[in-house]
Amino acid sequence: MTSQTDSETDGLRDLITRARVVLWDFDGPICRLFAGHSAERVASDLVDWLEGRGLHGLLTEQERESLDPHAVLRAVDRRHPGSDLVAELEERLTHEELKAASSAMPTAYADPLIRTWTAVGSRLAITSNNSPRVISRYLGDRDLIGCFTPHIYGRTEDLSRLKPDPHCLIRALRAVGSAPSAALMIGDTPSDLEAARRADVPFLGYARNQPKAKLLRDAGATLVVRSLQPVLDAVRGQA
Repeated sequence: MTSQTDSETDGLRDLITRARVVLWDFDGPICRLFAGHSAERVASDLVDWLEGRGLHGLLTEQERESLDPHAVLRAVDRRHPGSDLVAELEERLTHEELKAASSAMPTAYADPLIRTWTAVGSRLAITSNNSPRVISRYLGDRDLIGCFTPHIYGRTEDLSRLKPDPHCLIRALRAVGSAPSAALMIGDTPSDLEAARRADVPFLGYARNQPKAKLLRDAGATLVVRSLQPVLDAVRGQA
């Protein structure tokens, strides 16, 4: 939302006041990872790589036409979990994510919000489906790595644990010794919302445009912001 009602402002302030730990999704709330390196092209390249190895029939037509590289990776893992094929495909995706990190576009207000939330004493963690190597590179380039280290929980070898599974959220909560009710998840997809629900963590939706906001609200998100500025203003109000 571009403007907030009084009840939305109060709800945002209440979420922030209660949060001692903030669990961030990476691609979306912190940056647009594929802003300069098309995710659609990456997905297509993964499909082409599979087909070049005679594995055309491994994917359905819908999966072959997917614009999401994670969807391609998940589809292969469902059919060959833990295989060398999945490991190689995941490594290829990580390589593309690493290339994308150099041209990722920072989300407006994310950098100062991260620094301010750290300065007021909150603990921050990343809970993401992206590779932790990619996340660390981006945060290092932005001089933000110290706000999160060592709490970066990204994609693991067990792809069944990707969100909406709450595995990465639960790992973060256990590592910092926090109850779910004392945490806040910031995410931009319905799978982020579902993971937060399953971990019993309060959720704040971030959507850079109206269609993404509608997806979150249709999934049941009660508070969605179109900009991180009001979040930054609320955190600064705690200082």
